[in-house]
This record gives sequence, C-alpha cells and structure tokens, in this order.
Amino acid sequence: MGVASPFFRAFDLARHGVEMLQPDVAYAHPLDGGQAGLAWRDLDRTADGLGRDGRAWRALLGPLVRRWQELAGLAMSDFRHLTLPPTAMARLGLRVLEQGSALWDARFRDVVAPALLTGVAAHALAPPRALVPAGVGLVLATLGHAVGWPLPRGGSQTITDALARDLERHGGRIVTGHRVQHLAELPPARAIVLNIGPRELLRIAGDRVPARYARWLRAFRYGSGACKVDFALSEPVPWTAAGCTLAGTVHLGGAREEIVAAERAVAAGRHAERPFVLAVQPGVVDPGRAPRGHHTLSVYAHVPHNSSLDCSAAVIAQIERFAPGFGDTVVAHHVITAAQQQVHNPNYIGGNIVTGALTPWRTLMRPVPRWDPYTTPIPGAYLCSAATPPGPGVHGMAGVHVARRVLRDRFGIHGDPLEFVRHSAR
Repeated sequence: MGVASPFFRAFDLARHGVEMLQPDVAYAHPLDGGQAGLAWRDLDRTADGLGRDGRAWRALLGPLVRRWQELAGLAMSDFRHLTLPPTAMARLGLRVLEQGSALWDARFRDVVAPALLTGVAAHALAPPRALVPAGVGLVLATLGHAVGWPLPRGGSQTITDALARDLERHGGRIVTGHRVQHLAELPPARAIVLNIGPRELLRIAGDRVPARYARWLRAFRYGSGACKVDFALSEPVPWTAAGCTLAGTVHLGGAREEIVAAERAVAAGRHAERPFVLAVQPGVVDPGRAPRGHHTLSVYAHVPHNSSLDCSAAVIAQIERFAPGFGDTVVAHHVITAAQQQVHNPNYIGGNIVTGALTPWRTLMRPVPRWDPYTTPIPGAYLCSAATPPGPGVHGMAGVHVARRVLRDRFGIHGDPLEFVRHSAR
C-alpha cells in the first residue's frame, strides 16, 4: 500500500529519500511436502507456477491487476464518496462475494492456489471465509502483481522519518515523550486531528463527549490479537520449498482449511495449536538490516484478543514445520505478547493491530455510524487513525480524507489535498 496509495504516489517517497526494495517474490506460502505457492510480481509467472489452477488465478486477479489504480482508489476511499464506474465496483464485488462465501471452493481444484490466496486474506486478523477478509486478500494480492510488496531500505521507520522531515520543512513542530492525558493540555488550535482509536478518545476527552456518541465509542469492537516475535539468526531461514528464500513475506499456516480452522479458533478466544504466522525476512533485499553474516526475521502470530501468552514456542514449531533446523539458527529472540501491544501503541487494544474488528459493518461504519466518521461532537476535533476509513494499512489515506474536511470546515479552503501534496513535492 505504501507505493499504491494515492497519498504516497503524490508524496513521492523516492524524492524524500525512501528507497523501496522489491523482493523477487512478493510473498510465498509453503505447504507440507516441500511445495509452495510463490506470488511473483509477474502475474503470468505466478500463474504458470500454479499448475492446473494457473488459469483460474489469472482469471481471478488479471482484470483487477489491469485496473489496479481503480481498485486502490476504492479500497483506500472514505467509503462515502465513490466515483468509480459501476463496472469497477462489480468487478471487485463479484470476486469478494465468491471468495467470501461458500463459493470460494468452486474456482480452484488444487491446494496451492487457494492456500496462497487465503494466506493473504488472513492479514485481516479474522476468519478468511468472510467478505472483508476476502476483500483484503484480493486487494493485497492484486497489488502484489501490480506494484509488488516492497520493503523500505532500513525499515519502515524511514517512511515516518521522511514524513517528519517534510512536516518540519513546512514549519511544523513535533513534540514527543509526552502522553496526553486530556485534550485541555493541547494548545489552542483551529483544528485538532487525533490519530487515536475510540478508547483513547474516551480517555482524553470523555467528559466533553455527548452520551450518545460515547455509547457508540464504547460499542466499538476490537478483534483478534497478534503476538510479535523478532528473531536474530546466524543464517537465512532454511526453507524446504524452493523459492521461499526469495520472498520478502512468507505466510505459514498450511492448507486453506487449516488456516480457516486456526483463525476461527482464535476468533472464538482459543489459541490455535498451529497458529497462522506471518514472517518478513528483510535480508532478502536489505542485508544492512543485520550485522554482516547474520539475518533477522520479523514475525507475528494470530492469537486471541488480549492474550498474554508468549507464543514463541508455537511460532518456532510452525517455522520448523516448513524449515527444519530453523531453531538451530536462532541466536536470540524478543517477544511482545498481544496484551503488551497496547503499551507500545495505545491504539492496539488487546493486541488488535488493525484497530478494530474487520466486519462489513465495522469496516464501513468505523468508528461510529455517521455519514462523516472523521468529525467528532467536540468543536474542531477530528479523528484520523486506522479506526476510521479506509482502515488499517500503510497508506496515509485517512489523513487525506480528514485533511479535506479540516481545510474546508476550519480554514475555508476547498480542493484536493493531494494537489497540495504534489505541489509541495516539486
């Protein structure tokens, strides 16, 4: 999303010193028996590797890849002002209905292709056979072929640093190291934009929020959690399946049915014996992320909401399943449980790193059921976070949507904020 987002395309990360590195394989999905699905940037190469399901993969994603900018515009919209032609809406909608329902078994005949797509859908931190996870999977899989799944050289902090430098270049000032306890602490301003979730808004402004709006905020539901494990390794992960060593991201969960069962268990509050694990191996394209001769692996496993379990043993076992001998390469590891995630980021309630359950209603009407989800009953205060449309992802588009309203309502400036961004980048 960092390269497909309308905001980041206007901001131009490369111009601001961020180098996005493209792995040869965007993501891989190993299976038992030494085989794996490989999502190459090239759609046809991916399809050719999927055997008898290659044609079905090409038919499913090909039309979306060819019109990927329309798809990105829809997925990263405010879900209120849609300007796409009906054909574009239907193109995605029919595929979401298929992959988000019992019809999803009708397209594929083998095990590799459905597992490859289900692993992407599991990014939604919800059982994959549902409408929103299906949409997430289709969008991310499409972008994998259209723009790749790049990793920023030096880590995602470089994106934050580039944004901060640009803000300061325009006269902005950044204050860190202070936890805001109440809105009254903030200096007077014509507009306050809060990059926080519903629970944090209640914490710092509950006494200024009308009862009905407060009830909506309290009703906001958070989904499953993520236990994060970072590994320092003495050598690359010894994947059994060919091609996994070329992938920036590797999904570990087995066949489609196994992923569904694990995600349903987690959603029901139970730890899966074999949890779904998402692993990123940045050394594939960025060897500077580890000391010479060493490697890193950044992993998170799906766990029940607010789980305090250190899941490193289950994670290592799941990796060993597809990379025997992995445990012998581990020099050290660091764990952040789901329950600890919100200490790192108060928006990650219960370890829910997508800031809210991704159901159809909670996706369209997050954080509250209003036509304008960014304004609040507090004069001049706006919400802007993954708890607002379009939801989670490194895209910056919630900021664009709220900026449009702030400029219009508080400063009388009309126009597209992206045009200001493009002009500023020149």
